[in-house]
Amino acid sequence: MATKVRGPLGQLGTFVRNIIRKPSETRPLGQLAVGTAKVAHLLESAATGVRVPLAGPRTQDVAKLKHPIAASTIQAYSTSADVAVDKKKTWSDALDRASEVVGADPKSKNLVNPKELVGSELSFITDNLARLLESGHPMLNTVSRYYFSASGKHIRPLLVMLIAQATSIATKRQGRTSMLVDSNVDQIDYSLMDRTASQSIQSDLESLHVNQLMENATRGGHGGRPYTPHIKEGLTILPTHRRLAEITEMIHTSSLLHDDVIDHAETRRGLPAIQKKFGNKMAIFAGDFLLARASMALARLRDPEVIEIMASVLCDLVDGEFKQLKNLEDEDAPMAQPDENAFNYYLEKTYLKTGSLIAKSCRSSAILNNATDDIVEAAYIYGRNLGIAFQLVDDLLDFTVTSAVFGKPVGADLELGLATAPVLYAWQEFSELGPLVARKFEREGDVTRAWELVHASKGIGRTKALAQQYVARASEALMILPPSAARDALEQVAYSVLTRKK
Repeated sequence: MATKVRGPLGQLGTFVRNIIRKPSETRPLGQLAVGTAKVAHLLESAATGVRVPLAGPRTQDVAKLKHPIAASTIQAYSTSADVAVDKKKTWSDALDRASEVVGADPKSKNLVNPKELVGSELSFITDNLARLLESGHPMLNTVSRYYFSASGKHIRPLLVMLIAQATSIATKRQGRTSMLVDSNVDQIDYSLMDRTASQSIQSDLESLHVNQLMENATRGGHGGRPYTPHIKEGLTILPTHRRLAEITEMIHTSSLLHDDVIDHAETRRGLPAIQKKFGNKMAIFAGDFLLARASMALARLRDPEVIEIMASVLCDLVDGEFKQLKNLEDEDAPMAQPDENAFNYYLEKTYLKTGSLIAKSCRSSAILNNATDDIVEAAYIYGRNLGIAFQLVDDLLDFTVTSAVFGKPVGADLELGLATAPVLYAWQEFSELGPLVARKFEREGDVTRAWELVHASKGIGRTKALAQQYVARASEALMILPPSAARDALEQVAYSVLTRKK
């Protein structure tokens, strides 16, 4: 790995650190050494700027992966033997691949169990979140932790950590520094991420109390090693990646709390929906509280680029909710059947509501490893396509599984007036769906009729095919990353999305 060239301020900070090896922050001289080094890093970062576009060796490959998929023309794959297609291009082959991933002999040399790579890190997520959400108010603690007590998929933290491992061995970007990003991770004081970035936040007793709670949040977590990088098979997860994983789960769960109030949900993760248990006000307050704590934790990563990227996710979530208020960009325009613009509108909404958090947390995970732009962009493209595929399968399951398996009511999208991919494809075959979509299935019998037409059409098969296309695109993006067990695990996670039942 090339040695990073420091500016004069950075050299000064290194010089002071070398004079006093790991200075104790309880001593004035130690505080001076740490403070000088961190200020030097901060000033040098400000002088050099954040990420300036820098082409990597696979920039052209990245550009090709950005071409949109024409959803309106996707056809359901045939399973007949006389159809000659490439391997991995049919739904049945994709299912076979995914089935191998989730159900094969664990001793198979071709498969990697993702949780074997990051399981020890994931196991601390729930306990650590409980510490991060400590408020001093018993009812708020109970409500904010309510969904964390259920068995969630933790797909977002899993992806953050696998991307961290996969990009830890990738080419590093030179000339970019922040307080918690450095080519030599042994010199970074990771305890900074549990300390306030501004002393002014402690100007009142309540803020001081909150700050102390967050500072103490993880010191007993992660097996007593909250500030130590985790290395397995030569792949590294930094303490900042652990915190990013926790932040993504807090943002995701806060969106669930708000969604369940908006959608009048009955159940979630096999539990009564939070507003059914505690009421709308408490659910909204708890969702806001999760966002607030996630924002504080995000600021303490002390990386302006990651902060900006993850903050934009919150904007995307709101934008997606507004887009979901309409099934089409212009609902007043007469339309015999949905065109490509209608599908683009649906897929954009899908990205904003579901794909954005996955995609941008993958991007942020690669940035925290100081990866080059092509690697960062590949991580984002993987997350974007996986996130859209994840939601497509979710929309599919709303028509194909029982409530007991799904963990929440099926047919809910129609009841909410939403036209998802199966409906849009069915509409291309049955024009009578148009008026039903336009009035959001409000009349008596509309939901039942729409359900019947979806099942009578190729809508379910075409939605499966579209999901497989996005998974294939996500898998292709991974080929830009260097080969590793983590990259293999990320591919297996992508294909396992196709076989999920909840």
